[in-house]
Amino acid sequence: QILAEKEQLLVTLRSIGDGVIVTDVEGNVVLLNRVAEKLTGWKTEEAAGKALKDIFTVFDKTTRKAVTDPVKKVRETEAVFNLKEESVLISRNGTEILIADSCAPIRDRESRIIGTVIVFRDITEKRKIEEQLEKARKLESLGILAGGIAHDFNNLLTGILGNISLLQMYLKGNSDQRINESLEEARKAAKRAGNLTKQLLTFSKGGSPILEVASLESIIKENTGFILSGSNVSYRINSEGNLWKVSIDTGQISQVIQNLVLNADQSMPEGGKIEINIKNTSLEEVKILHGINIPAGDYVSVEISDQGTGIPKEIQDRIYDPYFTTKEMGNGLGLATVYSIMKKHNCYIGFESDLGRGTTFYLYFPKADSDRKKKKTHALETDTEISVNSLSPGKALVMDDEESVRKVAESMLKKLKYSVDTTTDGAEALEKYRESMERGEKYSIVLLDLTVPGGMGGQEAAAHILKIDPEALIIATSGYSNDPVMAKYTDYGFKAVLKKPYDFEEVRRIFIDKAKR
Repeated sequence: QILAEKEQLLVTLRSIGDGVIVTDVEGNVVLLNRVAEKLTGWKTEEAAGKALKDIFTVFDKTTRKAVTDPVKKVRETEAVFNLKEESVLISRNGTEILIADSCAPIRDRESRIIGTVIVFRDITEKRKIEEQLEKARKLESLGILAGGIAHDFNNLLTGILGNISLLQMYLKGNSDQRINESLEEARKAAKRAGNLTKQLLTFSKGGSPILEVASLESIIKENTGFILSGSNVSYRINSEGNLWKVSIDTGQISQVIQNLVLNADQSMPEGGKIEINIKNTSLEEVKILHGINIPAGDYVSVEISDQGTGIPKEIQDRIYDPYFTTKEMGNGLGLATVYSIMKKHNCYIGFESDLGRGTTFYLYFPKADSDRKKKKTHALETDTEISVNSLSPGKALVMDDEESVRKVAESMLKKLKYSVDTTTDGAEALEKYRESMERGEKYSIVLLDLTVPGGMGGQEAAAHILKIDPEALIIATSGYSNDPVMAKYTDYGFKAVLKKPYDFEEVRRIFIDKAKR
């Protein structure tokens, strides 16, 4: 009978999905089930008779101190004892496992305590999933917050940047170099401030790139200098002449450069040097370079090299994983964002790294062809040769809920010889457009803000205007750089987009271009 009961007990313990350890009243191990053997690394035959603390080594994850002896606690309280949530078991081979467990007394028929039973399970993966879900929830909240900040902040910056650019134009030819330099520094600072909200939005929601033809060299120079300002790390940028232009979202690619340069800087806490090489590269056939397949074609290639600690080989295949980081204060989003942006641009990124010798990231940007340049940019090369005074562009309608934006847009357009009407929401803009058509003096161009809290936004207003005038020339503007309308504006009837914050030069290029057509 006793043997039968023992066999039944062993069968039951083996079938349990949690780890089970049975001890005597002194805390010496009696037996372990199979799950306990796997988690602790000890077989029952080896562990039997040993003290529990030698087999079941548990410490607090946060403090790294040994937890209370569960057997001792059960003897003292004669009740079930649960370990703290953040308890870590060190297995026989040194592996750390996050566990949840409880320890209960074993009693004889007279209710005397004759031993204890510890039941525990591995919750490492469960906790990782919970942490990722929590991060995702926080990121979603951050996205909502960032969206609101982006709209309000970019409206304010439009007023600041727009007026600075107007002032620069009014003072053009001024002999006081200090004034010109101060205004240019203020303009650059306002532009960088606008990129802050774009970073938050890209971290939280991504967003399709709004492409324009641009020079990589100028973007790299400005962002590298910005990130390394005050650092003990020096840098050198080498670029060959006549670099091709590329079709990119300048705000998002600025994030790519900033994140890679920041990583390089942080990999050299004692100081060092970052070397950046930019050149035109033509591939006659598909090639595997730096671990990536790159199709045949013309590219502007960028190499960013540091002299830092390097990336261990065992984690090199995880560096683009969201939330994966080796930095104590990192969030694991930097390289994940870089990879996401490059992929959405149909560009290529690879890297090579030697532990203790440094890391090099390789970026490949397809050359912008002339056809795409005409379609995607809002300014032609000849724009700079056109005199504003030679134009008679007609009437413009500006709709924006922010007064400072309406004022600066009106000032810019009047400088471009437009007569300007302004409205605060889409319904009013629609009514003004309808009235202008009835008078036979319809607006030659319309600028609509996509987001109007509590009112009709630009997307809806544009749809109504196009119903009464399919030839209407409408431009979308928004402080939400990741708004899908901004990325695919032609699908909604818009002829161009103007990202906030914008300056006089951006307005001039779009409006003169449209006036010519």
